Amino acid sequence: MVSDNKDTIVAQATPPGRGGVGIIRVSGPLASKIAETITGKKLKPRFADYLAFKNQNQEIVDYGIAIFFKSPHSFTGEDVVELQGHGGPMVMDAIMQACLFAGARVARPGEFSQQAFLNNKLDLSQAEAIADLINASTQAAANSALHSLQGEFSKKINQLLQQMIHLRMYVESALDFPEEEIDFLADDQITQQLDNIKNELKNIFQTAKQGRLLNEGMTLLILGKPNAGKSSLLNALSETDSAIVTDIAGTTRDILRESIQIDGMPLHIVDTAGLRDATDAVEQEGVRRALLQAEKADHIILLIDEQDQVERTLQELESRLPANNQYTVVLNKCDLVNKTPSELQINNHQAIRLSAHTGQGLAILKNHLKKIMGFQEGAESQFMARRRHLDALQRSSECVQRGEQQLKVNQAGELLAEELRLAQESLGEITGEFHNDDLLGKIFSEFCIGK
Repeated sequence: MVSDNKDTIVAQATPPGRGGVGIIRVSGPLASKIAETITGKKLKPRFADYLAFKNQNQEIVDYGIAIFFKSPHSFTGEDVVELQGHGGPMVMDAIMQACLFAGARVARPGEFSQQAFLNNKLDLSQAEAIADLINASTQAAANSALHSLQGEFSKKINQLLQQMIHLRMYVESALDFPEEEIDFLADDQITQQLDNIKNELKNIFQTAKQGRLLNEGMTLLILGKPNAGKSSLLNALSETDSAIVTDIAGTTRDILRESIQIDGMPLHIVDTAGLRDATDAVEQEGVRRALLQAEKADHIILLIDEQDQVERTLQELESRLPANNQYTVVLNKCDLVNKTPSELQINNHQAIRLSAHTGQGLAILKNHLKKIMGFQEGAESQFMARRRHLDALQRSSECVQRGEQQLKVNQAGELLAEELRLAQESLGEITGEFHNDDLLGKIFSEFCIGK
């Protein structure tokens, strides 16, 4: 795929504001001509020139370094020029205006990366990794994004695609040439290859799930009755005093959020109003918002004061949860009942005993949270992933399983071939082999301008 875009685009590649150096990036067929107009010199590819930058009135607006990257040896695959000047807003704006006057237009968010994708300089997952690397909030996330940018994720997907293509060719050739008497329905090779594909999909999905955690983190909601210690637990996990803690029931009435890291895994903690039949209108709204958050959370902590009737309280809290919510029971204030922090079972459900006030048992909770989300500390060769990648892998896996069923139960080779085609298309969405303009627009619109 090669871009047929004839526009020349320009944007500031460095963050807006004041700095020692600011960079204006130009990409497109007019890049070299625009650079010559501004600098008064025909630039030699990959050679840094220190020159005066002039506006459309031939007035000097800055002195800086100009570098020309000749197509296809550039980030976008087009002619690219970088004008490196002093990083003041007025200077950057003056150079931008000179580029616009010379024939460029302002780039849309992510348009440089989009052109790189369209010109086969990188695939879609690598392009997304650029944004993930820029936005990484932890070192582990940055390392994973870098692995994706280097093509590790794409390599695994492409290897799996080759397996699917090979199997499709075998099945479809048997269907097209029945006179060859290839009894592929009874061929163990088919079953073995399907098993290999299913196992590889499962392995990639687990690794991608880990990468998605590093990218987006987990949203953890704390629910419980008033005075159970929800705000104390939020403060203890975040190691701040962001939530007000008092002995007055119903102190927290709105949604409080804190973001932390557990061994490099981002965790977004949400504290809520205590769940009870409130009569106060403000508190009622707080309870409504708490239950609304329950529908959005990745996981829920049902926090119970161990001085209360634990089983009865648990039943009351469970009755308020939306269907299919994943939750962990946490018994708080173990220090007040002289019990040791530990993991235990309550009504056949895993629970953790701790004290948010003293911090006892917090390490047990943190390890539990990492475990339930499949987080593997220090895992090597991880790559960054997004929700759309997990969705594509899941759809591909379902297609393969349906195709296997059609073969085994109905001996329908044609339907197996069709399911393999659909599985291949789902995987191709990850790298951009199969895509639509709406998908590209959504992905690249999330990038910053100038990238």
